Amino acid sequence: MHFLDQAKIYLKSGAGGPGAVSFRREKYIEYGGPDGGNGGKGGDIVFEAVQGLNTLIDFRYAQHFKAKRGEHGQGKDRTGAGAPDLVVQVPVGTQILSEDKEEVLADFTEVGQRVVFLEGGMGGRGNASYKSSTNRAPRQHQPGEPGEEMWVWLRLKLLADVGLLGLPNAGKSTFINQVSNAKAKVGHYAFTTLIPKLGVVTHKGREFVIADIPGLIEGAADGAGIGDRFLGHIERCRVLIHLIDISGDDPAEAYKTVNAELEAYGSGLADKPQVVALNKLDLADEELGNAFAEELLAAGADKVFPISGATGAGIPDLLDGVLAYLPDRTSTETHAEEVEDEGDSPDWSPI
Repeated sequence: MHFLDQAKIYLKSGAGGPGAVSFRREKYIEYGGPDGGNGGKGGDIVFEAVQGLNTLIDFRYAQHFKAKRGEHGQGKDRTGAGAPDLVVQVPVGTQILSEDKEEVLADFTEVGQRVVFLEGGMGGRGNASYKSSTNRAPRQHQPGEPGEEMWVWLRLKLLADVGLLGLPNAGKSTFINQVSNAKAKVGHYAFTTLIPKLGVVTHKGREFVIADIPGLIEGAADGAGIGDRFLGHIERCRVLIHLIDISGDDPAEAYKTVNAELEAYGSGLADKPQVVALNKLDLADEELGNAFAEELLAAGADKVFPISGATGAGIPDLLDGVLAYLPDRTSTETHAEEVEDEGDSPDWSPI
């Protein structure tokens, strides 16, 4: 499945149905009068966050969403049928932005969350509703109210407890494959990861979701490399794991470069707690690792965990440090318990 985290779509709610102009004409019944019914209401545009979606790729092929209009009113005081709502399903973590991307109009953070985004037009009045003591045979009626329409942007921000970041080729894909069920592509070249990846980590009876994003380079905020567009996927994370390649030219400079890009991006990313990991320990001796760790501490890191994503060395201690920043129950654990509870009460009985 292709990954797409931004899409522009057109929305239009349904117009209301027009009211009817009708007069009662029945044999043996005198003094027939107006009996035109009202029009039906147009359909609403409703957004719903559903489970099982993690991309906006469907909106590349379907970009126009128009709800149906209400039915016409009819004689014998029959009101036209209202149109059904048009429900647009989006992944959890989706935001709806204005066309200029300056305003967040809706934010979906929970499964099942629904928002009536555009309301359908009300149906018009039929001529029966205009009858009065001075107007016994009205012929006026109302057309239905028009629906609302607008262009909006959908932006997906993946929901994860922990975000994984670093320079290209810092070993992020190898690390997430080591600690989780993810199957990220690994290669000996920069920008192996082109789209965000999610994995579920199990450690000491706890579970949490980790998100890996493409590597950042100097100038990413200005569009260098892949740019910083994928940083939005770790905005909601509680803690960041900052992976630094011990075999790089200058690990301390790499640490500063990534943090400078976080500062330039904004949205509070630079203020999030970071767990710094000095990766690829298997490619250096202990003395060199300790020297680089001292440089990272001097550069501003609170604590440095020497690890090897390839061999798994040091990773348990790193995950212990991550758990210290997570709540007692993560969203992943809560969902797993809900599934177990549902499974404890089957709706069938053994024969």
